[in-house]
Amino acid sequence: MDYSLAAPKLLCAQLKSASQTPSQSSMTFGGIIFQRAWLQGILVSTASDGGGRFVLDDGTGLVELSLSRDFSNRQWTLGMYVMVVGGFFVRTDEIPMIKVHKMVDLSSFPDREAMWYLEVMEAYKLFYQPQFEE
Repeated sequence: MDYSLAAPKLLCAQLKSASQTPSQSSMTFGGIIFQRAWLQGILVSTASDGGGRFVLDDGTGLVELSLSRDFSNRQWTLGMYVMVVGGFFVRTDEIPMIKVHKMVDLSSFPDREAMWYLEVMEAYKLFYQPQFEE
């Protein structure tokens, strides 16, 4: 994992537009090369609910979370609003997956979800949207 590459703030719907670079070791979205992505959303499935996997819903789509032992030993519950940063993997015929490097419960901050959409929109406008010369 190349930690010198950015971990862009993205929505699940935007991850669908990302494509693999020719080297196959990283992804590109709007001209930004990345290996990790930063997402926020609600846990709609956890290992403890019998589903056996963690799934995040950000309102635009779903992404599976692959948690290391450090994270899976913590108490993650359905309905938590969380921030995740991790390696992004496209999978054929399955929802995308994030191998989690960082996961934080933001449930106690009720405005975080509304602010997140604004942050992603601003990042898209400033960094990802192609710039046209006038």
